[in-house]
Amino acid sequence: MVATIGKTFGVQGFLKLHLHTDFSEQFEIKKIWDSSSGKLEIDRYIADRGLVRFRGFETREDAKRLTNTKLYISADESREVCQLGEGEFFWFDILGLDVFEEGTRLGKVKEIERITNIDYLHIETDRNLVDRGLPKLFLIPYIDRYIVDVQLDERKIVVQGGIDILEAS
Repeated sequence: MVATIGKTFGVQGFLKLHLHTDFSEQFEIKKIWDSSSGKLEIDRYIADRGLVRFRGFETREDAKRLTNTKLYISADESREVCQLGEGEFFWFDILGLDVFEEGTRLGKVKEIERITNIDYLHIETDRNLVDRGLPKLFLIPYIDRYIVDVQLDERKIVVQGGIDILEAS
C-alpha cells in the first residue's frame, strides 16, 4: 500500500492523500492506480498540500465515495520508478526479516509504522523469549543507534540495544 485517501477538501472533488511512501513523485497526472475501489486515474495532484483528485470524481459528493480507499503499486513497479539511495530499503523488503542481536534471534518484523519522521519496526518476539516472560511484541526505531546491518540475502537485520528495548517493553 502506497497511500490512503482521506476526507474531501473543498467542492471540486479534492481529497487528502495520506502517503505511506517517501516517493511522492509517483503521484503524477494521468497515472492509473490500483486501489481497493478499482482503477483510479489522477486528474490533479497538489503535492505541497497533500491533495489529489481522480478522473470521474470531480465533485465533492463523488469524491466522498473514495474516502478510506487504499492505493497500491506492485513491488516490481516500485523498484522501477523509485530510486533508492545507498543503505535504503523498501518497507516490503524489510517486512518478514528476522531480527538478531549478538547471535540471539529477537523476533521477526511484522509491520513498520512511521511516527513523526522515524520509522519503527514492530517486532513479533521469538517464542523462546516470550516463554521466558518477555512481551510478545515490541518496537525498535529504525535509526543508526539501533540498526547495525540489514542483510536482505540472509533475510535478517542485526541490531544493538534491541534486547534492552524488549526487556523494558
